[in-house]
Amino acid sequence: MSTSPTPPPECPAHAAAATSGGLYRLHGAEAQADPLALYEKLRAEHGPVAPVLVSGDLPAWLVLGHRENLDVARTSSRFARDPRGWRDMREGRVPADTPLGPMVSWVPVCNFTDGPVHERLRSAVVESLERFDKRGIRRYVTRFANQLVDQIAGEGYADLVSAFSDQLPMLVMTQLIGAPDEHGPLLVNAARDMLQGTETALQSDRYVTATLEHLVVERKARPVRDLASWLIEHPANLSDTEVLMHLRVVLIAAYETTANLIANTLRTVLTDPRFRASLSGGHMTLPDALEQVLWDDPPINTIIGRWATGDTLLGGQQVKAGDMILLGLAAGNADPQIRPDPEASVHGNRSHLAFSSGPHECPGQDIGRAIADTGIEVLLDRLPDLQLAVDPSELQWRGTLMSRHLLSLPVRFAPRSVPEAQPQAEQPAGHPEHVFVPPQPTAAPAAPGRRRRGVSWWRRLLGIG
Repeated sequence: MSTSPTPPPECPAHAAAATSGGLYRLHGAEAQADPLALYEKLRAEHGPVAPVLVSGDLPAWLVLGHRENLDVARTSSRFARDPRGWRDMREGRVPADTPLGPMVSWVPVCNFTDGPVHERLRSAVVESLERFDKRGIRRYVTRFANQLVDQIAGEGYADLVSAFSDQLPMLVMTQLIGAPDEHGPLLVNAARDMLQGTETALQSDRYVTATLEHLVVERKARPVRDLASWLIEHPANLSDTEVLMHLRVVLIAAYETTANLIANTLRTVLTDPRFRASLSGGHMTLPDALEQVLWDDPPINTIIGRWATGDTLLGGQQVKAGDMILLGLAAGNADPQIRPDPEASVHGNRSHLAFSSGPHECPGQDIGRAIADTGIEVLLDRLPDLQLAVDPSELQWRGTLMSRHLLSLPVRFAPRSVPEAQPQAEQPAGHPEHVFVPPQPTAAPAAPGRRRRGVSWWRRLLGIG
């Protein structure tokens, strides 16, 4: 594991930790390759809260304990979400081009605010999301999942990441925010291009932003039953900019986390014989399987973004006002205080940290579950003989401070004919036919570009730069 021989002089607590055993860099290659091993090493050396370094060798505290994670997530009076309280930023030790980017730069969205401002913005998002008919969402998922399976069914071979898990969440979410069917694939390609950081990522970024800007204008003039319209008409009275920014955050955050959840669940089904036997034998339902994966392999490992509002004691560590705190979701899920046997099943137990907790708990988690649950059910029902086409040891991930994204999941199955096209499913919220006219498709990249050195806003936001 990569350690720092000399700690940043501005942080006495980290200096003491370095003197006693070294500081671990969470942005190092070894840490990204096997984060769970690093968490256990840190837990053994420091207990439930460990001093670490993040990008640029900036000091932070990684919360490893389940109870301590809940304490931080639920107590905004001690641990604020507003990054303007970060001491290193105020005192000029954070480079202007830091890869942490917007994760530490305040913007007026609910996940960067606390108190009354947060309550106003979050209420608009939560209450608007709650207006969706859950059965209608599942009909949407079923339709798109079947379309994706149709594209691979006759081949007998597919990469389930590029052909399924990376596609399905965005196809569904673009419909929920209000974009019409024919523009779903364009937004899927643009979002994937942004997150991969190619040379056309900025062009894709502009396309998505322009699409959402046009959507807000159209929905102000002619509202229907979709997320954009509901955010605009919500009593919280969001500005056009606030509506746009929350649509963008919901769209991209839901895409990346749900894609990871689908891929992680499918990988577990294909590589763990006991898991697949329990699922196929009826001893475990698919919702149970998702919860098990949310415990064992959550879509987000670490959340950047709490700052101590004053000097305080956390997990036996003296945290100073302005220190950065990292919520260790995967580490907390593996805390031996609550999971003495990490191999044991956790059927029916939703006390995992995969969606965080407290006032900033993920507002779209039920929609994410519905997309993953229904999509995987369709896939396994249509292709029940799926088998991994490579040895599990050959699977590779793109590791980052916040998450690990499975790069590919090659599978084989018996080719089968595609059934005749079925009538389209009903709109999930029962809204009338869309009238939205987005920007010209030529604004989106015609094909993915080569990887570029620069890191897009979206990749930095999600910590995958």
